Amino acid sequence: MKTKIYLFLSVVTFLFLMLFVTLKTYALDYTITFTGTGASTTVGSVIVQNLTKGTTVTVPTGNVLNLNDAPNAVEQLNADDETIRVYPNSVEGKSTVSFFAKQAGRTQLNAFSIDGRKIAGITENLQTGVNSFQLSLPKGAYAIQVVGNGYTYTAKMINQTGTVRKPEITYSGTVKPATSAPQKSKSSALGTTTMTYAIGDQLLYKGISGNYSTIVTDVPTDNKTINFDFVTCQDADLNNYSVVTIGTQTWMVENLKTTRYRTGEAIGTTTPTTLDISAESAPNYQWAYNGDESMVAKYGRLYTWYAVADSRNIVPVGWHVPNDAEWTTLENYLIANEYNYDGTTTDNKIGKSLAAATDWYCYSYTGAIGNDLTKNNSTGFTALPGGLHDFSGTFYFIRHYGYWWSSTEGDTTDAWYRLLYYLYYTLGRFDLSKSYGFSVRCVRD
Repeated sequence: MKTKIYLFLSVVTFLFLMLFVTLKTYALDYTITFTGTGASTTVGSVIVQNLTKGTTVTVPTGNVLNLNDAPNAVEQLNADDETIRVYPNSVEGKSTVSFFAKQAGRTQLNAFSIDGRKIAGITENLQTGVNSFQLSLPKGAYAIQVVGNGYTYTAKMINQTGTVRKPEITYSGTVKPATSAPQKSKSSALGTTTMTYAIGDQLLYKGISGNYSTIVTDVPTDNKTINFDFVTCQDADLNNYSVVTIGTQTWMVENLKTTRYRTGEAIGTTTPTTLDISAESAPNYQWAYNGDESMVAKYGRLYTWYAVADSRNIVPVGWHVPNDAEWTTLENYLIANEYNYDGTTTDNKIGKSLAAATDWYCYSYTGAIGNDLTKNNSTGFTALPGGLHDFSGTFYFIRHYGYWWSSTEGDTTDAWYRLLYYLYYTLGRFDLSKSYGFSVRCVRD
């Protein structure tokens, strides 16, 4: 009976080892390239935010973006790779790994278990030549991966002893080539910028070309090309704004900042900011929140509806303040296309899809803008809570509320606006006195 069990286990072990020799475990590895159309066909740098992970990388001009789920996966196991050696292959105690470094530079050597877990690793700045490392690993089967400057090697290793308690890799040394012939330079492909990515992560790309800046959001599932449609969006103060296309509409991605009409005339303001303007019949004003100009770059300015409606026009050429129906078009598109926080296509639960992933107060209510900011901004609209200036001259609610005017009157004293609130999940619609100071977003003509 014992003989049969032993033979059975031997067969199972043999089959496992044969599988291990030929096994391929593929890491997630996507390449994202970038193109430009419209006002510019040249893409400068691209700022990429992983909204889910809260990480950011900048892809320089001419680079591609590599998305991978490293460092815990091996691309391919190859038992007969001519440029790497693991000996002895079945080990008692320590094992030696040697490989040829084609170029000097930073090199990673990692050992992975058969299920893809990283067991041990080391990073060294190596010289060109044959480099050796000592490995001490527990009993088991491993994949050895080397990633250096212009080369990647993989090999298998089987450890039959269980005496090692702490996995460890140590550098032994380098044997340089006896002679060194000049290397032929490769005709280079595009440079690569790498970002850690997992299936389902929400990415936001900000493509920049001179004064133009366009936002695109995506959840990549393969290699692809991201195209930025660059358009002019510059106000009378020469501020340039990022834009995003949502459905059939193109929106500014920032709150308006201008202090001037298109005519060049200044938009009025009050100093001090607490001056009572309630007695005025049509106060045309703008303010930095609390009179603090350092707040403008992030949150923009607050404008009365009278300034919004002024015939001298406060918005960039080719753009306008959206009317109430255009806000509704945005709302309906997002609901119908599953931008509700719960993926449904009825009711208004789109707040998180519009709100920026930063600078909102946090709150635990399910679906609220303030609940888990990493789930925000799937549209790229990047709404920031700039607060308000009331008709008596007081500022309120920055980081709590965002208010945005429409160009549509409610009646002679009130106008319609849209509201996002950190405690809730809707894009609200209300009307209020035209003398309030709210943020302004513009939509392209």
